[in-house]
Amino acid sequence: MKQRIIFILMATLLPAVAIAQDSGKYQCKYGDMLRRVEIAHEPGVEVPCSVHYFKDTEMPGEQQVLWSAESDPTYCQDKAMEFVTKLEGWGWDCGRDVDAAIEEEVVDEMETVQPEELLGDSDVEETHDDN
Repeated sequence: MKQRIIFILMATLLPAVAIAQDSGKYQCKYGDMLRRVEIAHEPGVEVPCSVHYFKDTEMPGEQQVLWSAESDPTYCQDKAMEFVTKLEGWGWDCGRDVDAAIEEEVVDEMETVQPEELLGDSDVEETHDDN
């Protein structure tokens, strides 16, 4: 019974883990304007990847692909960070995308919970040896 519950919990959490591992989402604000820089790749793999740039207030729904990589797993992350740093140098206030940060926090918390804690105290039997 315990194994089945753990399996169901893990199957439920795995999609959230894949989403949260994509931490390459940044949101930048300058006055009323909003921009986003995002790293796109398939869940579970780092390459191929691409860095997408969104000007949400000026050009809603449009995006530009600034860089892409086929074999270097650090290229997109490095380029995205360089670009976010450049935007900050121009006066933009940038940070992690709030939704991505919240998803990552939830996954981090779930990874620290022991299976026994998920099942509750009623399923865990304690034995005492008074000899």
